[in-house]
Amino acid sequence: MARRKDRARMVAAGDDHRVTPAELFFDLVFVYAITQVTALMAADPSAMRVVGAMIVLALLWWCWCCFAWLGNVVRADSGALFAVLVVVMAVVFIVSLVVPEVFADAPGGLSAPLLFVLCYGAVRTLHLVSYWISSPDDTALRATLRRTALLSVAPPLVLLLIGSAYTGKVQLLLWLGAVVIDYGGIYVTGASGWRVQSPGHFSERHGLIVIIALGESIVAMGVGVSGFPITVAVLGAAAAGLLLSAALWALYFRRLAEGAEHRLEALEGDERTRFARDVYTFLHLPLVAGVVLCALGMKKVLQQVADTGHYGLSEPLHGVVAWSLTGGVGVFLLGGAAIVMRTSGRRPTVLAVGGVCALAAGALVGLVPALVALVLLAAGLTTLVTLHGRGTGTAGKSVQEAG
Repeated sequence: MARRKDRARMVAAGDDHRVTPAELFFDLVFVYAITQVTALMAADPSAMRVVGAMIVLALLWWCWCCFAWLGNVVRADSGALFAVLVVVMAVVFIVSLVVPEVFADAPGGLSAPLLFVLCYGAVRTLHLVSYWISSPDDTALRATLRRTALLSVAPPLVLLLIGSAYTGKVQLLLWLGAVVIDYGGIYVTGASGWRVQSPGHFSERHGLIVIIALGESIVAMGVGVSGFPITVAVLGAAAAGLLLSAALWALYFRRLAEGAEHRLEALEGDERTRFARDVYTFLHLPLVAGVVLCALGMKKVLQQVADTGHYGLSEPLHGVVAWSLTGGVGVFLLGGAAIVMRTSGRRPTVLAVGGVCALAAGALVGLVPALVALVLLAAGLTTLVTLHGRGTGTAGKSVQEAG
């Protein structure tokens, strides 16, 4: 009887809590979800579809973040939370299956937009209920949960449901409004009640999701050349794409992650919660979005280089795909610059200038061969990461001293 009660309750995590295998298992479903977002853009590479894909990504990100916060205060590998995570995985998997049709529902079967919204609402509800059960004596947290349900969950869910009945710009605007209200509601509800029990765990969880996004960019390149013969040009493009992913990895893990974790450890109470919300929940989204956008461009470069029957090596990328290659890197760099500013107060000039230039460079990508554009971008980002590193050699130490 005692064992059954232990399995039914939530088990609190300690200050030295680290990422558990259960959380790594939970992340697997988001690997597929992120892949589907890239596929959503690749199927119809237009400006509206890219905006729509970013809305879907923002909603998926919220689903992941909810349980990253909960897993920091309750062990995911013990008690009832593991069962909840398995249920959430099943729901998010359904969400992933319908992502390609959320803006162009195919005839027959269930409504993809409606199913997406219902599953999203189920994940948010499971998160709030699990948090409520985990802290029966925490009145501040329960008050925040009520405000969150009323301000940050219910109104956006209504907009999403209404939007699922429409198509085109109306659906896009309603869903965009839902995302804005959802994210803005977190500021309205405040930091009181939420807490970060283990800074190391929280930082590690977000580092893992960045790796998942980077891994998806590599998978996208492989999908781009699937079914085509391997040539010297394909090998060169693959090497350049891998170098680009490696540069993004180095920028995050060698220039950004350590300083942010040190700062998180140095703070306490609501200050720690606000920092975690700003740097991890909000500012890590541009990092993941940037990688996903860049993955679209990398996939198309590899596809064009490999498909010699339809494209020549001198063929450039076109339209929104051309912008996504460098624009994705620009979004990532600007997100990184914001993290540096929030973490240390320093002005990350190299990252900011590099991000603006990368966003603007999308217009030039359509003027040069796709392979050349990818090679130049990989070389340029590698140089930028090196230059940024020269000015941040003591960043971790200065952050610790500031704390």
